[in-house]
Parts: sequence; C-alpha cells; structure tokens
Amino acid sequence: MATVTKRGNSYKITVSCGYDSNNKQIRRHMTWTPPAGMTARQTEKELERQKILFEEKCRTGQVLDGTIRFAEFVEKWMEDYAAVQLRPTTIEGYKQFLKRILPALGHIRMDKLQPHHLQEFYKNLAETGIRADGKQRFRGDFSAWMKGQGMTQQQLAQLAGVSGTTIGQLARGKNVSHDTAVKVAAACGVSVSDLFEPTAAGATLSANSIQHYHKLLSSILSTAVEWQVIYSNPCDRIKPPKVQHKEAQYLDDQQAAHLLELLAELPADQFDFRTAVTTLLFTGLRRSELLGLCWSDIDMETGVISINHTSKYLPKRGMVEDDTKNTSSRRSFKAPPELLPLLRQYKAWQMQQRLMAGDQWQDSDRIFTTWNGAPMRPDTFTNRFRRWIATTDLPPVHPHSLRHTNATLLIASGTNIQTVSKRLGHSTSSTTANIYAHAIQSADAAAAEAVSVFKINQKKA
Repeated sequence: MATVTKRGNSYKITVSCGYDSNNKQIRRHMTWTPPAGMTARQTEKELERQKILFEEKCRTGQVLDGTIRFAEFVEKWMEDYAAVQLRPTTIEGYKQFLKRILPALGHIRMDKLQPHHLQEFYKNLAETGIRADGKQRFRGDFSAWMKGQGMTQQQLAQLAGVSGTTIGQLARGKNVSHDTAVKVAAACGVSVSDLFEPTAAGATLSANSIQHYHKLLSSILSTAVEWQVIYSNPCDRIKPPKVQHKEAQYLDDQQAAHLLELLAELPADQFDFRTAVTTLLFTGLRRSELLGLCWSDIDMETGVISINHTSKYLPKRGMVEDDTKNTSSRRSFKAPPELLPLLRQYKAWQMQQRLMAGDQWQDSDRIFTTWNGAPMRPDTFTNRFRRWIATTDLPPVHPHSLRHTNATLLIASGTNIQTVSKRLGHSTSSTTANIYAHAIQSADAAAAEAVSVFKINQKKA
C-alpha cells in the first residue's frame, strides 16, 4: 500500500517493494505536484489516482531507483531503450563492450557509482594483456611450413574444416581465432602450441577503443539521469584517455589513376570486383553502403545515386539489411559520368551470371552479390580487395581508403567542404574538416600560391 507525505505544495508517494538480499526494505518514491488552479477536491482525487498508478508500476517492475545494481539497470536499458532506439548492428557492438564493463562495474549500486570507479576501469583497460581476444599467431613462416607439409591452402582448409579465406589470412601473416588454430593443429596432428602462440600477451587497447567504452557508459548513465534513477552522470566529471588524431590513409591522384588502370587489366570473370572497387573510388561510399546498393537506387538517366540502406553481417543472424549510419547518411548525389557506362556493362554481365547460375540464383535487386545472387559479406569483399592490392605496386590500402581518396581528390579540385560533406554523408561539415584537415591545408596552400603567381604576373604586365 502506498503512503503519502505532504511536502509544501507537493506530495511524496512511497511504495514498499519487499526486501533485498540483506533483509533491508526496498522503497520506491515519486513526487507529484498538483497543477496550478486545481481545487482541493480535484487534488485529492488525482492524488489517489497517482498513488494507484505508482503502486502498479512498482508491482510490475516499471519503477527504478538508485538502489538498483548497474548490471540490472543495463539489462533494463538494453530492453527498454536499446532494443527500441538503436540499430541491431549497434546493439551487437555494445554487447561486446559489455563483456568487459559488467564484470568490472555491474555489482555497484547506481547511486554509489562514482567517477573514480570509471577511472579505475579505464586504467584497467589500458593495462598490458587486457586484449584477451583469443587471437593466435602462427609461429615462423607459414608459406615455408605449408611447402614442407606438401599441401595447398585449399587442401588444408578442407582438412581443418575452415574457409579458404581463413587460411589465406594465415598466409598473409594475420592472426586467427583460437578455434581456428585448434582446427588447423588438429588437421595436422600436432598440438596448438607447436604451431601457434597467443597474441594477447603484451597487447593493449588503444585510447580510441577506451573512448568507445566511455561513450557507451555515458549513454547508459545519461539515460539513468533522464529516468530519474540517478541525479547526475558520473561520466560528465571525468576525461577518458585523449585520442591522437591520425591522418586518413588515401591514394594521391596518380595512384588513383594507376588503380583504375590495374582494374581494367583484370580478367572478365572479375568484372564484378572491378566495378565494385571503381564505384567506391568514384562515389566515396562506405563499404556497407556499397554492398547495400540496389539497382533501384540508381537513376541511369540522370546519374543520381540514392543511399537508403546498408548491408551488414551479424553473428547468428547472417546478412541483414540495415538503416544508414545516421540521418545525414541517407542522401542522393550525382555520380561521375565515367561510372554510368561501367555500371550498364556490369548489369549486362550480372544478367549472364544469373543465367549461368540457373535455379541457384537468389533473386534480389542488389548490385554487388556473391556468385549466386546472395548478399555479399563485407569481410569477404575486404579480404578480396586486400589480396588483390598485395599483388600490385600500390600502397597497402584498404576499401575505406578509397572513400578517403574520393574526399581528398574532391577537396584538391576545389570542391567546397559543405558539398564534400553532403556527398560523404557526414552529419556536419566540421566532421569532414577534422578528418581531412591535411587535404584542406594542402588545397589552401595551393590556392595561396596561385594567388601569388597571379600578382606576380600582374606586376610583369
């Protein structure tokens, strides 16, 4: 039964919700203030209604207060906020962060969570060995070892029950998961330690990664303030490690031209790859936007491309169609005229692939797919790109580097920063300016030099 205490012009309603593990009574409180102009009779009637409503909310677990543990609040936050407001891909990412957050902070009461708890957590994240991600590094030269085994990469993949892409990562000196290491070692009849060594020792999280933890915690705790569980957000009173600005990796104009020359030399059966990479370079799309692109998103008459959705991979769910990164990412822009003829040729090529696949073809409007029309996994495209780049004389760039290349070439050509920002789908032009500060400075220096030459020529005249 709810009890009421009058406090000045307002009323404090208290409901008993049983006892906690320490046999201490759990009470929930709310304050109700009658609107101006309400009569005494109306106030009494409405107060009774507020009591009943609040008691019902407490009974059904809809009311939270500061005595709740952080882990319990996160569970409620994930259910009532994240599941409604956030994209599935964002939620999956948050779940990974929570694997470290909850063991460290989950036991603390919300009203007892202080900045020093967060500082200790961030300090722990920066310690050596925190990256216990189970990654394994192959001991020695993988290619030489394979030669000694008398096996091809494809044969090893079949024996181990892993993909050819995974074995390809080993060949390029990349780390693999612990499960993969176990399968490869078992296929060769040796122990894991004979072939692999863990990479966690000595590994630390970057300041940028710790910033992501801070942002998630701040989001959770700011919601707690809005829900009146706590009075203030502890994250507002601390500063996470400062992130050092890194210059975006991109190709210059000559390298970009060389990239197109190399793509043109690819055999006919790689026409899909050539078209995808060229589209990235000419449009500056994100990888997920490229793979989510549909034929209906391109007006071949006007050359306008509309970005309406993305394509991403989620564990246990596979490929999913998702919303764009933010509202500004949903955009339309005109494609370079050189791209449209290539897309028309590619559409005809795709129709031929569809006929060859027969009833195995999966109908969709997607532009870039696997051999049977199924959505392409982003990491599949990235691995294919990296393998190809490694065979060229170009720098070891990745697919996102082509987005940076597109932006820097636009800036160098004199395109104003607002237009570049809109084409890239950035939320603000200041974001674009921060990322491409070096390119903007170079363009500004070139402009200053041009003005100087102009003045000199005027004097000569």
